[in-house]
Amino acid sequence: MAMTLITTNTSSGAASSSFTSGIDSTYKLYIFKFIDVNPATDGAEFTFQVNATDGADYNDSNITSSFFQATMTEANSNSLGYHTSYDLAESTSFQTLINDLGNAADECCTGELFLFNPSNTTYVKHFYSKMQGYDTGGPAGGSNNSFVAGYINDTTAIDDIQFKMSSGNMDAVIKLYGVG
Repeated sequence: MAMTLITTNTSSGAASSSFTSGIDSTYKLYIFKFIDVNPATDGAEFTFQVNATDGADYNDSNITSSFFQATMTEANSNSLGYHTSYDLAESTSFQTLINDLGNAADECCTGELFLFNPSNTTYVKHFYSKMQGYDTGGPAGGSNNSFVAGYINDTTAIDDIQFKMSSGNMDAVIKLYGVG
């Protein structure tokens, strides 16, 4: 299957990055690629939420999800764990994709989000994400590899998605692809 680049959002010091066109019934799979996402606030979380067709405020679709991550600090300490504090259970909150991001000039995160069949009006919309970033947590920073999966419990077509930090602005390049 071929990936087709639909659009690229480049943000500098932006509060959010929204995709308000390009998500429609053309493809059954959409992939968002995150390149050099850098928060203005140290320790921020990179998050997303969607709008159903004709929605306006990114809080009308319930998400149910699970979150786990693997970390390795510069001090050679590692962990692998499931983090219920970043799960959502029928919540309209923004879903965390990666947490504890560093905001220094050489710290950022990258990754991707897969959104399945967002135009379907019969079923919920499934998603999963893989993210890699610089983690500010603990006594020494290090590598943070986060995995999120879940579904958007809405049978209305989804046509908008917004990405933002839990606190502060961000610099980011986000590419939207259709696969088909």
